[in-house]
Amino acid sequence: MGDDDRPTAEYVDRASTDTVLERAARSVMPALTEGIENEPVSLILTDANGIVLSRAGGDRTLFTALDRVDLAPGYRYAESQVGTNGIGTALEVGRPLLVDGDQHFSGPLRSFSCAGAPVTHPVTGAILGVMDLTTAAQNSNALLLSFATLAAARLRERVLGDASELDRALFSAYRSACRRSGRPVIAVGDEVVMMNSQTRQEFDSPDQMAILERTRDIGGETNSVTILTDLPSGTMARLSYEPAFAGSRLAGGIVRITKQVPARHLSLLEVNASTPPSLAGTSPLWRHTVQAVVEAGRRQDWLVLDGEPGVGKTAVIRAAHQLVPERGLAVLDATELGADDVLTQASRELDSESDLAILHAHTLDEAHRAALADLLQDLASQGSPRAPWVVLTRYPQDSTDTSPLLRMFPKSVTVPPLRHHLDDIPDLVRSLLDTLGATDLTLAPAALNQLARLAWRGNVTQLRKVLADIYRRQRSGVVEVDTLPPACRSTTRRTLTRLEALERDAIVDTLTLHAGDKTAAATAIGMSRATIYRRIREFGIVL
Repeated sequence: MGDDDRPTAEYVDRASTDTVLERAARSVMPALTEGIENEPVSLILTDANGIVLSRAGGDRTLFTALDRVDLAPGYRYAESQVGTNGIGTALEVGRPLLVDGDQHFSGPLRSFSCAGAPVTHPVTGAILGVMDLTTAAQNSNALLLSFATLAAARLRERVLGDASELDRALFSAYRSACRRSGRPVIAVGDEVVMMNSQTRQEFDSPDQMAILERTRDIGGETNSVTILTDLPSGTMARLSYEPAFAGSRLAGGIVRITKQVPARHLSLLEVNASTPPSLAGTSPLWRHTVQAVVEAGRRQDWLVLDGEPGVGKTAVIRAAHQLVPERGLAVLDATELGADDVLTQASRELDSESDLAILHAHTLDEAHRAALADLLQDLASQGSPRAPWVVLTRYPQDSTDTSPLLRMFPKSVTVPPLRHHLDDIPDLVRSLLDTLGATDLTLAPAALNQLARLAWRGNVTQLRKVLADIYRRQRSGVVEVDTLPPACRSTTRRTLTRLEALERDAIVDTLTLHAGDKTAAATAIGMSRATIYRRIREFGIVL
């Protein structure tokens, strides 16, 4: 902080912005400062980082004194910069407070009294900034804090008034759900996530993160959805999702959460079924899924296997079938074979009493699905003493699909996306590297932790491609974080455009070349220092 007796407010070269706080301030500030023009008191607005956005009211003497301590637009008055003060300390404690004269940490600030009140977002509760009232210490009185609190409330009201129609609709639905239900409730919109106190009390941080991730997966649904999900703690939760609308537009969704019986008590599968040794992963959610498929295979229950592309549906089928070696398995991919060939080969394999897996069954048109249903119906009507096991795989589909083909499959299992069982990444990495022939290559714990922070929208298939890329560049030894591909050193959860991905990769490569020196990297890449700092934050680049 420098000399303890001197304020060291840092000037921040802040890019032009138009935040919800600044938009609200343009409407509210003139009325608030109307009565203090040329008076020895100044109304100061900062953002959530303590950077002064505006300074109004006050007389010339006060402004001169404020300039001497850098309490002016552009300077950051966080507590870490200048110690105890009405702005930074209000941000730290999250409530209004008055800091009088000698209560300030820095000597030159002791000639002032500052009353700061946080301005919170009426929907998310996040702190947007601070409304601060500053005057000379000898002029301090209790009205300073009252006025600052009132000013912050006016700003908050204006922010609510300026909130989008979608945010207001979601907030209204959230408040209604919280009033009607004593259960944990989460609301999710495009820009807003809200969580009530019951959710925070009943679920620890890892469980909360798992619930939020699962909620985002169903957040765009326009119909009510209820799903079960296993949590890191071993608890199973039922998530009941209801969409919220503003007119005909989807505003987001409200999710009510109910704890179920712990997952390990739901089934005897963990006792009665072994996990195929060829499958990597030991997390409760993954093990529960695999064992459900194994049990269906042993009982010859026809099964639909849902799941996103790349989650490992085919691998689960093949591994489960290894536990019943007396039967053969024919795997037909509807995306590689023509629809007619699928039917022809399926008929041939069923005649030979082979078990059958048809991959990507959702790509078959209605006529061929009907023909496949007829084929399977004929098989079922024959009453064969040795009926085959039949499995269909497809991407997540409409749960209301009741086509004749699906009615023949009484069981359905969803293979979870990789982002729902990230604990399995170390096992998966080792297994995939061995499959690639990279037996002399390992990933450092920090590199594995970094991989576990990523979204993995391409699931296990994407992870395999990343490891193949690493193996092309490094044949043996230990892979550290700084040698991971650029895409793996960016933790942003949103999908980047092609141009953004190229920009991210260029920044990562340049930072690596310059040993993390952001100033040198900015110069080399032709960016300003402020821009490269902003891009590092936006892309979540790990240095």
